[in-house]
Parts: sequence; C-alpha cells; structure tokens
Amino acid sequence: MTKFKIKVGDTVKVIAGDNKGSEGKVLQILKDSNRVLVEGVNMISKHTKPSAQNPQGGIVKKEASIHVSNIALSEDGEAVRVGYKVEDGKKVRFSKKSEKAI
Repeated sequence: MTKFKIKVGDTVKVIAGDNKGSEGKVLQILKDSNRVLVEGVNMISKHTKPSAQNPQGGIVKKEASIHVSNIALSEDGEAVRVGYKVEDGKKVRFSKKSEKAI
C-alpha cells in the first residue's frame, strides 16, 4: 500500500482521462486499489432491482472510482503538486506552486 498525498475532503482536479478538467471533492479513498471517489466525476448508470429501500428500482447515477494518478490537488482552480515540511514540530502538506500550507 502506498501513501497518498490526497485526503478525504480535499478539492481535486482531474488531469487525465475522459473527465479531464473537472473538479470535485474527494469522498472516499480506496487504498487497496489506488483509486479515489470524487464527487460528480466519472458518473456511471447503475441498474438496480426493486428492494425494500428502493421499491421503485430503476437506473441510479453514481460516482465510479478514478485512479489516483489521474488527479491532482486543486488550489484556486489550478492543479498543484504537494510536498511536506515540518512547521512548529508538525508535519504539514504544502503547495509546491505557492509554497502555502494546505
């Protein structure tokens, strides 16, 4: 398993693939498969059978995972690379473009 520089709740930008250019918030990180779920990105249509929770059934739109290499942290609408540095005895992430802590 690898360590990701992306965390749940971060705003990310898609930098490669069919959804290139779109932005969204990270909903979930799937560490075992190196993938993330991003809000509103890589939408799929899932056909569901009627059940107790969903008596109507039908087609449900939901997010599919996207590989972590195809996203970058977004700062002011631009993709930025992430670095780490120690400030006041704490390890913090910072943007390599603006040198600001994230």
